[in-house]
This record gives sequence, structure tokens and C-alpha cells, in this order.
Amino acid sequence: MISAEPVIYVVIFLSVLALVEGAYLVIFGKSISLNNKVNRRLALLEKGGGREQVLEQLRKEMTQHMKSQRIPLYSILASKAQKANIAFSPPQIFILMGVVSFVSFIGLTVGTQVDVLVRSFVAVAMGIGGVFMWINGKANKRMALMEEQLPEAVELMVRSLRVGHPFSSAISIVAQEIPDPLGTEMGMISDEAAYGRDMGETLKAMAERLDMQDLRFLAVAVTIQQQSGGNLAEILAGLAKVIRARFRLFRRVKAITGEAKWSGKLLSGFPILCLIGINLIKPDYFDEVMNEPIFIPACLVVAAFLITNLIVMRALVNIKV
Repeated sequence: MISAEPVIYVVIFLSVLALVEGAYLVIFGKSISLNNKVNRRLALLEKGGGREQVLEQLRKEMTQHMKSQRIPLYSILASKAQKANIAFSPPQIFILMGVVSFVSFIGLTVGTQVDVLVRSFVAVAMGIGGVFMWINGKANKRMALMEEQLPEAVELMVRSLRVGHPFSSAISIVAQEIPDPLGTEMGMISDEAAYGRDMGETLKAMAERLDMQDLRFLAVAVTIQQQSGGNLAEILAGLAKVIRARFRLFRRVKAITGEAKWSGKLLSGFPILCLIGINLIKPDYFDEVMNEPIFIPACLVVAAFLITNLIVMRALVNIKV
């Protein structure tokens, strides 16, 4: 008889990810999605929010995870949530993990017959792991989009400066023309500059918050021009070329190392897929050897080798540019 429990685990985990994404869109609306042509700041302004009110709301969302990075175990998740600009506050993320874990436990109780302690452990792992994977995916997607949008935004600034606009107006034009995620970020800079904050300081704060090297280059260029003078349009034109060249180089390195990365994942994932397949086809396959004293140590050794393979392959293809 074929066991369906592994399939049930996968279905429940995928349902967890769909539940988290659905709750996020329902609570914060479609404007939170990165697929919109109009960035979130403009969407909030169109709904009737005042400029100061929208600025305060976006600033709260963008900085609420920075203080949580001091918490030892939560710091990794907080860093990802900061880059992803998750609108959920840290307490709401903990509540979400609890709700998802409870839903996973109910699903495991209905679909499986494993022990209550095992169900509880798996449900908590699904709740925490599912939320972490969701936030990590959001962060990677948002940062990749921002890196792709930045050269275009800098070139738009250059064109605006060359026709006579001041730099603050160039930033405002970028905030109106560029979609999310960079459009909302530049809108925040435009609003803060309008209320008196130094433009170079604002750009530097955004670069540090997002931990993005190309934004640091932009902040340094603007700060130096403010202090020493010079043709900012020419400086930014050169910077746009550098950013595009770096972007192409990163894509080339990613393409070259892609085969090695997937080879490492395949080598580590294939034994696990085989184990799942064997349990589906013949659930009692390991019954004769499970009671042997060497079985558990052997499983731990195999797991250690699989993890070591991932770490070594990742180190080999982690090329610093």
C-alpha cells in the first residue's frame, strides 16, 4: 500500500505559503504587490491620504524591523523583512507564525495519524519555516527588482538635470515615473527632502537600510557634489554606466555559476527525493533495518554529508565581485 503522508506534508506546506500571501494581500490591499504599474506611495495618495500622512505610514513600515534586528534569534528574519519591506510589524509576524502553525497542526491531524508530539513539532516547523521562506522570497524579489530599476532611475535623473530641473525635482520625477519598489523609496526621499532633511543624508540612510552598494555610490556622489560642487548630471551619467556594468557582470557571474549551484542542490536533494519515493512505493522498506543500532547514526552521517555538500558548493560558487 502506498503511503500518502509525504504528499500531505507537501500540500499542507504549500497551503501555508498560499495562506500567508493571501492574508497579506487581504490586509494591506493590492497596492502592496510589486506587480502594480503605479507605486504604492502614489496609490495611497490617490486614495485621499495626505502627503504627510502617507510619509508617516511608509516610514513606519520601512523602519519597523530595524529595532528588531537586535534580537539574537529574530535578527536574521528581521533583516530579511527589512529588505522585503514587509508591512506586518514584528509582533504581527509572530502572531502569523502562531496562526499558521495552528492551521498546519489541524491539517496534519486531519490528514495524518502520526503522534501528537511529532505533529506539533512539524506544525511549528511549517509555521516558522513557511513564514521565513515567504519573507525571504519577498526580499530577494524586491532587491532584484530594485537593482534592475536603479540604472534607469539614475538615467532619468540625468535627463531631468540636463533640462534644468534641480536634483530634488529629478528625484520627484523618478518617484512618479518608476514603479515599485524603487518608486516608493524615491518618493520617500522626495517627501523627506521637502520637509527639510538633507538629500545626501536621506540617500545614505536608504542605502544602509537596504544594504545596497549601488545606492551607496549614489549617496556618496550626491554628498560630494553638495560639498564640493561640480556637474552632477555628468557625475550621475558616469555612475549609471558603472551600475549597468556591475549589473551585467553580476548576471554573467550568476549564469556561469548557475550550473554548479543546481548541481549541488541536485546532489543533496536527490537522496531525499529517493527516500520519499521509496516510502511512497513501499512504506515498509526500512522496517528490517530500523531497529539496528547503527541505523540512526548512519542517517545522521548521511544528513551531515548532504549539508556539507551544500555548504561546500555554495562556497565554491560564491564569487565576490
